[in-house]
Amino acid sequence: MAGTSPPTALDHPDPPNLRPHGSEPGSDPVRGATRRPVNGPSAPGPSAGIDRQTRLTLGVLVLGGLMVVLDVTITNVAIRSLSRDLHAPLPVIQWVTTGYTLALAVVVPTSAWLAARLGTRRVYVAALALFGLGSLLAGLAWNIGSLIAFRVLQGVGGGLVNPIAMTIAMRSARPEVRGRTMGVLGLPVLVGPLAGPTLGGRLVEYSWRWIFLINMPIALVAVPLALRLLPRDAPAGARERLDVPGLALIGPGLAAVVYGLAESGRRGTLVSATVLVGMCVVFVLRALRLRTRRPLVEARLLGRRAVASGAGTLGLSVAAYFGSMFIVPLYWQLVRGQSPAAVGLLAIPQALTTGLSLQVASRLIDRVPPARVVGAGIVIATAGLLATLLQLDANTPYWHLLTSMAVTGIGTGATIMPTITTALRHLPDRDTAAGSTLLNITNQVAVSVGTALTSVLLAANLASLAGLDQGADLSGDIPASATGGVVAAFRHTLLLPVALMAVAGVVALLLLPRGGGDKAPAAGEAARAAR
Repeated sequence: MAGTSPPTALDHPDPPNLRPHGSEPGSDPVRGATRRPVNGPSAPGPSAGIDRQTRLTLGVLVLGGLMVVLDVTITNVAIRSLSRDLHAPLPVIQWVTTGYTLALAVVVPTSAWLAARLGTRRVYVAALALFGLGSLLAGLAWNIGSLIAFRVLQGVGGGLVNPIAMTIAMRSARPEVRGRTMGVLGLPVLVGPLAGPTLGGRLVEYSWRWIFLINMPIALVAVPLALRLLPRDAPAGARERLDVPGLALIGPGLAAVVYGLAESGRRGTLVSATVLVGMCVVFVLRALRLRTRRPLVEARLLGRRAVASGAGTLGLSVAAYFGSMFIVPLYWQLVRGQSPAAVGLLAIPQALTTGLSLQVASRLIDRVPPARVVGAGIVIATAGLLATLLQLDANTPYWHLLTSMAVTGIGTGATIMPTITTALRHLPDRDTAAGSTLLNITNQVAVSVGTALTSVLLAANLASLAGLDQGADLSGDIPASATGGVVAAFRHTLLLPVALMAVAGVVALLLLPRGGGDKAPAAGEAARAAR
């Protein structure tokens, strides 16, 4: 009706202002194809694949997502080199990874508001550009403090990429192919961990700066393609105001929690974590009480079983997986004496099985009950981590460890993206953006917490050994007399990822939806819920 405010693109079940570049008025606002009668000869059937416009959109989103995933994994093989060149101990160096992933989590809650005010296309392009700038500055960093600061800037741009990409992808695809769509969107999970450690290992041999500068060519290609190919969408106006008090609570709150966990591990007490978690508790309580306008994070979505169980499964499994990925490269270098380039090659089997398993699982959940797929995945991942833990020694045959790590990859690939898809497919379109925001926060905080806890636990275990110091820069060789103790330190630290993954399995098997034909609510149902 004339004179009324247009509906927010993120709230409307079928947003009228989303139109692919070059589409004509009257075309489908989501798929960019002219509407045809449902019973007409050209109507897509249940088995129809992903249409051309959606494929082009996904291609751009995958390229942008590759940069973000690549930068999470590429630094794992450089931890020892960074510690040596920047003269920083392990508890400080881990913030190169933790600061980045934490910034991802902090900025994610603003994605829905920014998309409504500026449009998803504009926000996505700006996020890619900011990520590229942060990469350039990180490559030029002069000390550990400046590197961590520029990594945070990278995270601010990268944190907007995934939630905006998920929103665009879920709206571009028909409900019956959303599992396949999310499988395509998960391709960076295959390519990133596969290329990241391998590429990073090679680049570190020249200079650690190149592990950040390598993002510049990708950004220079991704930004123009996004401008050309992503669906055009007009800003929805100022209907929703930014929840500034919520942002002031959740940003410092998340940072304080991770810092508190790190300090608690270092001091051997949980006092720091207990005190600093208060800001996040206040944020959640406030979000649950807000009735008049949309809060920064829709905590009420956790009242839905699929979302709550999905968030729990995702958080625990991601913390376990990325915690182990932080530990294993250090084991190869400290205990087995491998170079960063060799460590990158040793990561290939696990990365390959993770990506391949993800593609298979993303298609299975369109036909098989999600709880079975995810539950089986977590059981396999737990078995792989446990096998790695039990075999870990100074002389374990390489193929034994590579096999158990590949098994972990198979299980993880069948867990992470299928869990996200399962949670989102139960939401009406108007809640998709808020749901993806909530799950992305869960994912990134889990990476931060998993990395922080495992690094501090490993540092504490190493510090207990004679001849080693928690503040050492990890650049020296391990004395032969201390090798057994170092191996024991890695074993004790790996107990944490094994336990977290096992708990994730309990949550998935008991609480994830068991129905096999779960679909997103129909547009009519979503429209009624929006009133």
